[in-house]
Formats: sequence, structure tokens, C-alpha cells
Amino acid sequence: MNSMLKYIHLVPLAAESLGVRSMCTYVETPDVKILLDAGVALCPNRFGLPPHPKEFKAIESCRRKIAGAAKKAEIVTLSHYHFDHHTPSYEDWLCNWTEATETARQIYEGKIVLMKNPKEKINYSQRRRGWMFQKTSGKYAEKLEIADEKTFIFGKTKVRFSDPVFHGPESSALGWVLMTIVEFQGEKFVFAPDVQGPMCPHTLELIVREKPQLLMIGGPPLYLAGFRVNEEYIQVGLKNLEEIVETVPYTISEHHILRDINWREKAKDVFEKAYATGHKILTAAEFLGKKNMFLEALRKQLFIENPPSKEFEKWMRESIATKKHVKPPI
Repeated sequence: MNSMLKYIHLVPLAAESLGVRSMCTYVETPDVKILLDAGVALCPNRFGLPPHPKEFKAIESCRRKIAGAAKKAEIVTLSHYHFDHHTPSYEDWLCNWTEATETARQIYEGKIVLMKNPKEKINYSQRRRGWMFQKTSGKYAEKLEIADEKTFIFGKTKVRFSDPVFHGPESSALGWVLMTIVEFQGEKFVFAPDVQGPMCPHTLELIVREKPQLLMIGGPPLYLAGFRVNEEYIQVGLKNLEEIVETVPYTISEHHILRDINWREKAKDVFEKAYATGHKILTAAEFLGKKNMFLEALRKQLFIENPPSKEFEKWMRESIATKKHVKPPI
């Protein structure tokens, strides 16, 4: 889908609609090639079950796509330090599908990494991960540069970063993330990972003010409503998303929102607002012209309808520590 952008070329590489936890996206303009949030993960336990073999096949495929895009990219961005948004330098076949050092080296070696400040506006766990990234995966980069509130110029392309915005509602315990704005000759793409709606009014204001032709945004975590996230926050996130789709011609809605299999019904007001204004709201898979693969949301059903092999069942019974260091027999 051309999404009305002539010069800014966009390819989602990994996302919930592609079967994994991620928002990793490749962006190319006539001046620069950018890899946004080069991480991908699986949930180690959903519905009391580990990832299904189909999920492991999906993350393996996404890893290949990310590695291929990294060969072309000059810039890699890092909006925050969750492992579905950057790639760590340790072995983990359960959640991240990573070899020790080699997977991260493929992505970051020789790149300019524009990253979230690991010391300011950051919570404790991400501060630790940010420090670790600089010592491990980041050491392969040609250059590590703090991106918060900065603009980088590549020919006629501007790559701008927001001030740190909340990972969800104001004062979220999950900390802050950066949004990325890519501009070229009047075209504008905004990448808003993990803003969860957005739930925060300041984040909503920033996105609406930008008036992009194309937005990729992390929606509210519907699957956690009333459990780990206040239902009121979820509704605020959906309401704010309604306002956004009235402003933005093309919105790619991804990430947390798609972990609930009934997401489309729960977000029906968002779709109605988009259609009423002639705007479009899509998943990353739909943007690519592919079928949605909500594998995590369907995990329980996958195990019933597609029982794994005896070898896989044996692997399932191992400890989490063992599963991280032993590739599943898929």
C-alpha cells in the first residue's frame, strides 16, 4: 500500500499482526535508510502456555527480515529499552530468539544508533538495560547518540525525536519512550511506539500537532484492562485514538492493542471515526497486504487445533532457564 507517501518508503518487519511482539519498521527516503526499534520478542507465558511452534516460526522469520534490513540501514533507532524494541547481546531462544552477541552484532555493527537517553527520564529497570546496551550490543555501533528532543538532517530528510513521553498514562511506572518523526519534501511519518493509545494528553497533543499523513502507533493494552491496567486508562487511550484517526489519513494501529483477539470490536468507535472522515486504520500486516496473524492472542486455540510434537512437549516441560538456552524443536 503506498499510503499516499511518494518518497517515504515504509516496511513493517515485525509486529503483533505478524505474529510477534514488536513494532520494528524499516523506513527509507531518497537520503537515508533507517531501522526503527530493532527488537522482537515472544511472551514466555500467556494463558499458562509457552509460545506455540507457529510463534517461534514467526519470530525466526522476523529475525531474518530485521537482519536483512539492518544490512541496508545506516541508522538504527531505540525508543526505549524494552526487549521487544532493541536486541540484547545474550542467548535467549524463549523470548527474543537471540544468539549470544551475534544477533545484536548483525543489527548494530557499523551503525549510527540514535537512542533514548539512558540516564534521564527513565525508570530503574530501563536505566540498567540502557547501561547494559552501551556495554554490549551498543559497542558494535559506529556511534551512539542521545536522540531526546533532537533533529538530525540527512540531505533533505529530517529525522526528529520528541521529548520523552509516557509509556502509557502520566507517571507510568513503565517510564518514558521517544516518538520519531521522519520528514521529506512535505511528507511526514510519525512512529509512536508504546504510548498505549495514547493515554497521556501531552502525547495526544504532540501527535495531532504534527499532522502526519501516516502514523504507526502502539494502541492501548485491552488484554490487561481491569487486571493490570485501570479500565479508565484503557477508555482514555481509545478516546484519544479516535481523535487521532480523525486527523491522520492513514493510521497503523499495532502492538499492545492486538493482544486481545476482540480488539476490533472493542475499538469499533475508533474505526467509525476513521471511516466517517474517509481515513484508514490498518494493522502492519494489512498495510503490507498480508493476512493478520494474531498468534499470541490465539495461543490457547493454537495448542488445541495444532498440537505440537512430542519433542516440543518435552521441551515445554523444561525449566525457563533451560528453555532460554535450548532452541525449541519446531
